[in-house]
Amino acid sequence: MLRSTKDLLDYTVRATDGDIGHVRDFYFDDQSWVARYLIVETGGWLESRKVLISPIAIGHPDWSARVLPVSITKEQVRNSPDIDTDRPVSRQHEMQYLGYYGYPYYWGGAGLWGEGAYPGILFTGPGSSRSAAEYPDEEAQGQSNESDPSQHDGDDRHLRSAKDVMRYHIEASDGGIGHVESLLIDEDSWAIRYFVVDTSNWWLGHQVLIAPRRIRKVSWPDATVSVNLTQQAVKDAPPYDASKQLDLEQEIAVYEHYERAGYRPQPHARGSGRAGEGPLP
Repeated sequence: MLRSTKDLLDYTVRATDGDIGHVRDFYFDDQSWVARYLIVETGGWLESRKVLISPIAIGHPDWSARVLPVSITKEQVRNSPDIDTDRPVSRQHEMQYLGYYGYPYYWGGAGLWGEGAYPGILFTGPGSSRSAAEYPDEEAQGQSNESDPSQHDGDDRHLRSAKDVMRYHIEASDGGIGHVESLLIDEDSWAIRYFVVDTSNWWLGHQVLIAPRRIRKVSWPDATVSVNLTQQAVKDAPPYDASKQLDLEQEIAVYEHYERAGYRPQPHARGSGRAGEGPLP
């Protein structure tokens, strides 16, 4: 099922021994288009500090209560590496964070999350709410932590704020068409499947969906997202209704409209885990 990042804001993040705080933003990877971290504001118990929480630790959400349970304690959060969430997060910071919690690195493998397609497969320790047994088609293959973080000093920073990208202008091949309203993420893989685009500032339009694979370029300094589509193609796209759950039939209609060659609906199959592969890219 797909969830809107806008709707997930203010969800309660609950540790094994109490509430940590509320979701304020997400950091997503602009290369593989996956939400890598939740930015959680802790509130008074930790002097309103903002901390990172990885989807690796998230168990089975209580969607009706708007609660995301995590398999860590409040004390672990209190002692976690201090990361300035108002500044870009470097690979070194990520390595410190993942090393602190004992998580394998998610980069370098064949899937979205190391060697797998789902973050839960990287966490099979005590208290895990999701284990490798829940993903019978994949094996949890741990990655050895590198001992020298300095070798990543020159790594490009690919983590971006989901909140920042909302309101970015969308540029078609022949002009502007609207702005980013939200991102739709897969609740299992945390992959970004679609940009929700509001076209109402271009014509008396509606919201439409554009998959990340249609993005030609993102200009972070200019706050624009360029897509390899024409204005007319977007204008004629099936309208998206945020009040209703997107189903497979509607997704097929979106793909057929954008002439997605080779699309094969496989609603129950698990893909290789790369962004844009499988039934819900």
